[in-house]
Amino acid sequence: MPVQDAPYYESAEPLVPKHADLETVREAAAGCRACHLWRLGTQTVFGEGAPKAKVVFVGEQPGDKEDLAGKPFVGPSGQTLNKALEEAGIDRDEVYITNAVKHFKWEPSGSRRIHKKPNQKEIAACHPWLEEELRLIQPKVVVCLGATAAQALLGASFRLTQHRGEFFDSPSGTVIATLHPSAVLRMPTEEQRESAMQGFISDMKLVRQKF
Repeated sequence: MPVQDAPYYESAEPLVPKHADLETVREAAAGCRACHLWRLGTQTVFGEGAPKAKVVFVGEQPGDKEDLAGKPFVGPSGQTLNKALEEAGIDRDEVYITNAVKHFKWEPSGSRRIHKKPNQKEIAACHPWLEEELRLIQPKVVVCLGATAAQALLGASFRLTQHRGEFFDSPSGTVIATLHPSAVLRMPTEEQRESAMQGFISDMKLVRQKF
């Protein structure tokens, strides 16, 4: 595959427009070739939502459905997130949702494209886009969905298992980390999925109390 044959990692920093609005930044990101992942992704999947949202949700990367649609969290994980937001009293139309990495990294499995976790160099290359999203939106709370997003904003030493549901001050504002919705879906039994979902909803309620 091209990504494995010739990987390269360059920061997107020079590509981020200066003194621009969110829509201009989104348009610039559509042509991003800073790292090799653009060769696998169908398109850049930039963030979406309210431009002055009080809450920003950050996931790891777009999945198969998101890559095809060009929108974040529209597949099964998005449906799980929507349910949790509704239970917590958070209107998805009033938040902003994005990912730490804007292209879909995958490997083939038969006719399917299977998610492959981005590495630290790929996350770092893409980070200027996320930084600019957060700088322009200036949310009250940033919610990291999963360990990859949390480490992108809180450092590689951050451990979700130790600090899930805690609020931290960071250059990006107040940050809290919780499960990625896909982790709920991957639980092996219905009972475990239900327990994970209830914990996820509880974390969303903590977020709701912050704004």
